Amino acid sequence: MRTLRRQRAATPAAPGLAVASTRRDALEIADLTITYSSGGYAVTPIDRFSLHVDSGQLVLLVGASGCGKTTLLSALASILTPESGTIRLGDTDVTALRGRDLVTYRRHRVGIVFQSFNLVPSLSAAENVQAPLWAAGVPSSRARARAQQLLEQVGLSDRLDHRPGDLSGGQAQRVAIARALAHDPPLVLADEPTAHLDFIQVEGVLRLLRGLAAPGRILVVATHDERLLPLADVVVELTPRAVPASRPRQRRELERGAVLFAQGDPGDLVYLVDEGEIRLVRHRVDGTDEHVANVPPGRYFGELAPLYGLRRSATAIAEGHTVVTGYTVADFRSLERDAVEIDGPPPP
Repeated sequence: MRTLRRQRAATPAAPGLAVASTRRDALEIADLTITYSSGGYAVTPIDRFSLHVDSGQLVLLVGASGCGKTTLLSALASILTPESGTIRLGDTDVTALRGRDLVTYRRHRVGIVFQSFNLVPSLSAAENVQAPLWAAGVPSSRARARAQQLLEQVGLSDRLDHRPGDLSGGQAQRVAIARALAHDPPLVLADEPTAHLDFIQVEGVLRLLRGLAAPGRILVVATHDERLLPLADVVVELTPRAVPASRPRQRRELERGAVLFAQGDPGDLVYLVDEGEIRLVRHRVDGTDEHVANVPPGRYFGELAPLYGLRRSATAIAEGHTVVTGYTVADFRSLERDAVEIDGPPPP
């Protein structure tokens, strides 16, 4: 996991997206760990994660599917409760919010732009933007005026009464952005906001996204889209970085019970058992362990994690005195086929 702070390229932002509020809330994430159950197994995509973001910055969360981008957004939105660690937005400890305070945070301090837009098909563009204002008890006249103002800012003043089915993908995403700004929140979260847009529609949305990150507001975007990289102030790489194509082999001697790697660890090497035996186990959320396989001498394990930038899906434990050798994926592939049993156990 890497965090890059960068001087972004000069990219004109869409006009009219200045933040009305004078807040200067910073986002502070400290030692955040998120674990959830998937098929009965404990999955920890976010492990002791820390990050500081100043007001006005755009943060990109990048990485392979399953690396924790949407999970982290859900925690920032206080939809998901982390196992440990803290999230602070300004003077608010988000992870400690309960009851009415939690409702107030979700309604007024965070806005969400969904990947699939999540617009209500039976409502017009203006009504979709008004919906969160209605839920907060804002009078209809004020809600209508606010929706009209926001839709004008995103270039849709001529689409106020159009329903989602009559809008292009880019227009629908603009409506979703306007809706996320209804309460002028200091934190806006966007999950793959350009995923369903073609190259013509995406340019305008990119400009809008850049314009959202202004003094008084932070924008956090989860994406696979490399076109967003020049817009970012901070890039967080959640997928473990690939190791060099070739590097010296790593020989490890382990005594009985020693852990070579743990479930959830980043994976960088493929291992071959030279002597002894490795036991692979998966930890379940109920505290029990599931036996996956025993790996005897001459067999390999652990290739999927370094190959695809995944975390380890099991824990590797020495059954007795065991010797293993770790190879990069490139070096492992270059081994003679008769030196490795290719029908090895399920690779963590």
